[in-house]
Amino acid sequence: MASFLTSLWGAYLAATTPLFRHTVGTFVIHEIFYWGTYLPFLLADRIPALDRYRLQPDAPASPTVKTNCVRKVLTTHAFLVAPIIVATHPLLQAVGAGDGLPLPSAVEVITQVALCFLLEDFFFYWGHRALHTRTLYAAVHRVHHEHAAPFGAAAEYAHPAEVLFLGASTIVGPALLGPHLFTLYVYLALRCIQTVECHSGYEFPWSLNVWVPWYGGAEYHDWHHKTYFGNYASTFTWWDALYGTDAAYRADARKRK
Repeated sequence: MASFLTSLWGAYLAATTPLFRHTVGTFVIHEIFYWGTYLPFLLADRIPALDRYRLQPDAPASPTVKTNCVRKVLTTHAFLVAPIIVATHPLLQAVGAGDGLPLPSAVEVITQVALCFLLEDFFFYWGHRALHTRTLYAAVHRVHHEHAAPFGAAAEYAHPAEVLFLGASTIVGPALLGPHLFTLYVYLALRCIQTVECHSGYEFPWSLNVWVPWYGGAEYHDWHHKTYFGNYASTFTWWDALYGTDAAYRADARKRK
């Protein structure tokens, strides 16, 4: 497996320039894993037998709402996410984020991706809490909460200022660690999968939060969209638990049991 990845990466290096790999390549990874993760949930919407796994079965988004959301998110990706990726290229170069061979070890990739998630979760938590203050919510964050019953494509449906504000939390880890581009690709892919799944509106028996302690998942974040407060962290639940911002959610969960 390692030799196959090395050969594949070597061919990628030979066929592209560093600028292409760090900008266009990064954007392509983002798009493939964002929309690729949404597609199975979109298909699930068409299978009545899976309705029992919907978190808000009485509030499905209409085709028109979904189409408008997808159109706006695609626009955001093209005119905001892509320029952000281009703008961060010099920063990552400055901190030593290379892309040559040899590829980093599996231990290095796993360790750095884990650290990136931990850093992102911490900064996202505080940024998200700030967006729920009266002024910032009214001016910025209310756009994202137009979808009280979220679906996968709505994960990055947000005001441009929020895309910049919370998007910065995704960049903190790579900016501090200077990971290899391969590691960055892995992190970005997993981050896209995570955020789309959290907004999917579904909880299946195989969903990660069912099996992994402290992982929030779709059920945890769906409650935030439904009630408009609490559960502010992006991935894990410990910051909300530590600061008591999950108290209402926990109380509601006990009632539902």
